[in-house]
Amino acid sequence: MPEIKKIPAQQVSPTQQPETPQQSRGRFFTLKLGFALFFVVIGGRLIQIQILDAAKYQTIARKQYEQTFVLPAVRGNIYDRSNNVLASNSMFVSFGADPKVVGDHANDIAGQFSTAFGKPRSFYLGKLHSVTSSGSPKRFVWLERRVPTEIATRIESYKLVGVIVVDEAKRLYHYDDVAGTLIGFTDVDSKGISGLEFEFDEYLRGKNGSVIMQRDGLGRARPSVDYPRIEPLIGHNLVLTIDLAYQSIVEEELKRGVALNKASAGLAVMLNPKTGEILALANIPGLNPNNLVSYDVDAARNRVVTDVFEPGSVFKVVTASAAYENGLVTPEKKFYAERGEYKVVLSTKRKFRSIKDTHPYEWLTFQEAIEFSSNIVMAKVSPMIGPERLYVQARNFGFGIPSGVELPGEVRGKLKKPSEWSGTTLQTMAYGYEVAVTPMQIVCAYAAVANKGILMKPFIVSRIQDNSGEALLEEKPQMIRRVISEQTAALLTQAFEGVVERGTAKESRIQGVRIAGKTGTSKKVIEGRYGAGSYTGSFVGFFPVEDPQVVCLVMLDNPRGGSYYGGSTSGPVFRAIAERIINTTGRFTKAPQPKDQLPPKNGISVPDVRTLQVLIASRLLESHGLKSQTIGTGDIVVRQVPEPGKHLEKDDVIQLVLNDTGVDVSNGRLVVPDVRGMSLRRAINRLIVDDFDIKVRGSGVVVNQVPAAGQKIQAGATIRLTCDPKTIVSAVLY
Repeated sequence: MPEIKKIPAQQVSPTQQPETPQQSRGRFFTLKLGFALFFVVIGGRLIQIQILDAAKYQTIARKQYEQTFVLPAVRGNIYDRSNNVLASNSMFVSFGADPKVVGDHANDIAGQFSTAFGKPRSFYLGKLHSVTSSGSPKRFVWLERRVPTEIATRIESYKLVGVIVVDEAKRLYHYDDVAGTLIGFTDVDSKGISGLEFEFDEYLRGKNGSVIMQRDGLGRARPSVDYPRIEPLIGHNLVLTIDLAYQSIVEEELKRGVALNKASAGLAVMLNPKTGEILALANIPGLNPNNLVSYDVDAARNRVVTDVFEPGSVFKVVTASAAYENGLVTPEKKFYAERGEYKVVLSTKRKFRSIKDTHPYEWLTFQEAIEFSSNIVMAKVSPMIGPERLYVQARNFGFGIPSGVELPGEVRGKLKKPSEWSGTTLQTMAYGYEVAVTPMQIVCAYAAVANKGILMKPFIVSRIQDNSGEALLEEKPQMIRRVISEQTAALLTQAFEGVVERGTAKESRIQGVRIAGKTGTSKKVIEGRYGAGSYTGSFVGFFPVEDPQVVCLVMLDNPRGGSYYGGSTSGPVFRAIAERIINTTGRFTKAPQPKDQLPPKNGISVPDVRTLQVLIASRLLESHGLKSQTIGTGDIVVRQVPEPGKHLEKDDVIQLVLNDTGVDVSNGRLVVPDVRGMSLRRAINRLIVDDFDIKVRGSGVVVNQVPAAGQKIQAGATIRLTCDPKTIVSAVLY
């Protein structure tokens, strides 16, 4: 039999006792407590997420399936005083994308955009792979802004995943560089960057709206039904005091003046002396807000208010005012002008400084000293006035104080207090040195003289209105102070008219119109010293003298065309501007018409729109209640039918002949334009358009021309003009 082994019983250590029922229950309780605590933690966490921090996690969740898109506001328009639109908006399509939704489609989208816009595929891939600072994909990037319609339509037809189409307004400036520096421009997001666009951005920009888009599981975006669409608010409109026709004329003539005198730059500002309304403001070189690819940064600076200069003789208005106002001189009081050079003792050491006049004179009356711009006489009058009275008079005219015009970057200039004056300041300031002024301050000072001694606050925005035309803010003429008495203003006007008729500004005369003004020529400071051959030439004048309605300042920087004096550089530019304004409006002449030639009461006098841009000419005729029709192509009006001054009925049509209709393509010959009846300057400007050579006999208005109008001659041929000054009076009666 097999041996049966006995298995020994398990041996139990005397210290190890069997588990009792109580120990089993304790272990089970611990296990249940652990599970209970686990569920308590889970429950607490759920309470925290769903109740306490619900808003936080709802926001995170919404970011995954909701996206807020901005609905850009449409910027307000800018109008001139006759409600001609200067700046408005054109609607374009822009394309954005949600990189997170685009996902794997990025390469395809980049390829389509690269083909459409000619940019490298990597340009768009870089945008579509954009991430936030935390490393997660961005939820929105711009791919292309303000896309032409034909390209936008093609891209929309591709139905690209994650690509978002946004309608955007692009700023449109209707007359390109006309008033470009004044109006300024916006950036790609329609934010004002310079000029009036910057100064009044808070009114113009409007308020953006928004819409919430929700995405489904396939990534398709739809407007959320849970959130209302917030519509954008259209910006407010600006109505300016600027006259579009005046502005165009001022800029055209200033450009010609800068070119003719080979000047570095030029500026002009024109205002109504009775109200302070700015009618035109120009800077050359300027800028075209529609084309900012290669503009000069300096061209965006409105030098009329941002730049200062030593004014030279135009500042003599202060010296003459102080002398007249304090009863120190009369127009007839005579002064010895030292034959053109006056040596003044500087100190007890017998040092001298020399004060010179452009021309040598012996005895001059005070009025003659103004007419011929004698520095010596003004220097001799200054000790009679004294520092305090000269300073107070300058301060009252507004020098050393911002004018308050609503233009960005205005500076106050520099007018030292008498306690800061050196031993030479009194006499030097008397003829326009050791003082820094802005062009705006100068034109306002002369406007005060034209306004019988009352200084008005200049302004350029007449009202701000909403889209329905209701005025929100309206600017009214505002008197600042009486600067001089009416008697002093009359004496100054008399002297300034003499400047034009007999003195340094004879080249500014227009027969049939009384003009008062003052020339100025000042050396420029170059690197701390007065540079040889570097000058500023200026002329400021107002007309008609018997009822001043326009005051205009013209300044040329560093003219190098032969003469640098203000009377022979800026003066003729002023005259050209004034002539064209007179011919365009017919408001400034007083010569009576025979009774049998008076127009019917209900007739409309046709304005002169020759040499204006065709768009501006059409708007000007429209403002007079007339219609226009163009003949040929081009952008400049060279002839009009009926002629200026004719009287028509409302809605009659004016034929506008444009500047390239005279070209005979077959043989390169040109049709001779009709310049009879034009002033000599305007006739020359017209003939220069076709590159004709010109020979002139006489002065005034063109009464005859050879070859006759309508003949075809070779380009560059000579046109002979015969002029008669006696016809100017009738010529300016339009």
